[in-house]
Amino acid sequence: MTLTAARGPLGRDPAGWFSTPLPPGLVFVEPHPRRVQAVLDSQVVIDTERALLVHRVGRPLAYAFPADVVGALPNEAEPEAPGFVSVPWDAVDAWIEEGRQLVHYPPNPYHRVDCRPTKRRLRGEVADVTLVDTDDTIILFETSLESKLYVSKEHVRTDLLRPSEKTTYCNYKGVASYWNAVVDGAVVDDVAWSYEDALPESSLIQGYLSFDPARVDVSADLPEI
Repeated sequence: MTLTAARGPLGRDPAGWFSTPLPPGLVFVEPHPRRVQAVLDSQVVIDTERALLVHRVGRPLAYAFPADVVGALPNEAEPEAPGFVSVPWDAVDAWIEEGRQLVHYPPNPYHRVDCRPTKRRLRGEVADVTLVDTDDTIILFETSLESKLYVSKEHVRTDLLRPSEKTTYCNYKGVASYWNAVVDGAVVDDVAWSYEDALPESSLIQGYLSFDPARVDVSADLPEI
């Protein structure tokens, strides 16, 4: 993601512009000198520091490997990098980069998560009941994505929240736990999420809550894109 996703420079709706329009179908390939490993049936089947990163518009970031390191794994030649091949993400049980297990896609060197304490106000209501109303917030800037406000649980009507079964994973923030709201006996699913064990680069929002504007009537003092 990042270069090619959302409003990144190679995305379908870039936030900025190039002085000269880029040709359609442009692909960016670069060396990625980090240790990348793939594990299948408890065995390491790829172990290399010679991977490439392949950025394609509208597609997740992908690895390409020297053909001689993938063994018998299914693979496909990478047309933009002769001698290199791609391996389907689900062809192995786990991908690991420099000791961190990955989910969905490789981490992007151009992706940044920046958490800043701020006084931007966040207000959220469900069924006319206020869940949060505070300016003691942390704003999270994430490359090419909309910024979001996070708040400490001490500012939230946590008596109205119940843990949800839903979880998601971000390679930059960690595992997100979700929360349902229960107001006057009615349940609104997944109104908020939190990173209870955030990755180091996102440690300032650990245990804090952010609210889904599609499920909560949210008023947030956020920068205009």
